[in-house]
Amino acid sequence: MFNKNQLTSLNQELDLNRIKTREKGNINLSYIEGFDVIDTANLIFGYGNWSYLISSLTQVSQEQNHNQNFVVCYKAVVKLIVKDENHSKSTSRQDVGFGTGTAKTLADSHENAGKEAVTDALKRAMRSFGNQFGNSLYDKTRNQQNQDSSYQQKPNYNQNQSYTNRNQKPPQNIQQNNPPQQQQPYQNANGSNRNVNHQTRPTPQNNQSFDQYEYQPLFNLGLDVIEQNGFLIVTGDDIFSKKDSIKACGFRFDSASKTWYKPVEQGVA
Repeated sequence: MFNKNQLTSLNQELDLNRIKTREKGNINLSYIEGFDVIDTANLIFGYGNWSYLISSLTQVSQEQNHNQNFVVCYKAVVKLIVKDENHSKSTSRQDVGFGTGTAKTLADSHENAGKEAVTDALKRAMRSFGNQFGNSLYDKTRNQQNQDSSYQQKPNYNQNQSYTNRNQKPPQNIQQNNPPQQQQPYQNANGSNRNVNHQTRPTPQNNQSFDQYEYQPLFNLGLDVIEQNGFLIVTGDDIFSKKDSIKACGFRFDSASKTWYKPVEQGVA
């Protein structure tokens, strides 16, 4: 069903720069972002040669946390359909995904949870097509080796200042560290090469003293929370689009340093 160029692309090793990490409990989880999976499918299968259907979208739970934010969980079942260039042959995959939405309003919680569940299900269905869609990340041995050799360190925040006042702001020179983009060539369905920009996000720290479970909604969005000089700092990619979830976890934005922060005392359970 797939042509030679598509098979060549599907059989390539996964570019380590595409792998992101987040911390869940005391475990570092590796994953590929949703937009990356869709972009890769367009390049390999071709625009219009694949699609997906949401077979079901079901609410699993709903509660309020200690910050009086709504926490909603959804389960989605997605069916993936891939066709050949002539649309004369097709193959399908189906898988399940889960998503959690945390926000001040119930509507935003439902929206975030539903979208996350559908994206998770789509990614899981896509991975059946091999390494380019993250299947190799489920190889625990390879995953550990990749983490040891490829990920960058967390941004180095100013270590020379201390903060004891809950109302103080972080130093003005704290900046989000956005690693440089790298380009990975792919062959699309027509055999031509195209470049896709991917970013590498730093590895989370393991020695944090705050309650990490409290910020699980942020980890689910691919963000990290680190402790520096008495403050908790949010780091990660595309933070601005996730500001509602960040604010729901009690963080404030410092316009001078472009940083989301909160005193560490507020983050301890």
